[in-house]
Amino acid sequence: MKLHHVGIVVKNINESLGEIKQFLDFEKTTIPTLIGSQKVNTCFLKTGDIYIELIEPEGEDSPILNFVKKGGGFHHLCFEVENLSFAIDEIIKKGGRLIVSPVKGFEERQIAFVFLNMKKTNFNLIELVEIKNA
Repeated sequence: MKLHHVGIVVKNINESLGEIKQFLDFEKTTIPTLIGSQKVNTCFLKTGDIYIELIEPEGEDSPILNFVKKGGGFHHLCFEVENLSFAIDEIIKKGGRLIVSPVKGFEERQIAFVFLNMKKTNFNLIELVEIKNA
């Protein structure tokens, strides 16, 4: 497992991007893209081997709408895995819960969300993404 990105929920990607770029420089910034399966728009900011993903709701039925109404902020960590099904099964065996079954996500890659159910740590939501085929 390798950390791919940190997901941050924002009200508006373009406004947030303008503000962030006043303070930080990134090697690469992607164009905001609709991820229909998740009902969100995303934009990736590359820094070294890690990305920051800005996530904004797309419509009133977006699953992150309530999160953004509460102010947004840190949402999840995303890890690349070689085998998505195997990684999900391993987390479930350890007491985690599958929140979003595998769907097509960013870069047309298969993703899933799992809840780790950790009591003493405040980053329970994890996104898993299959390693991109070369």
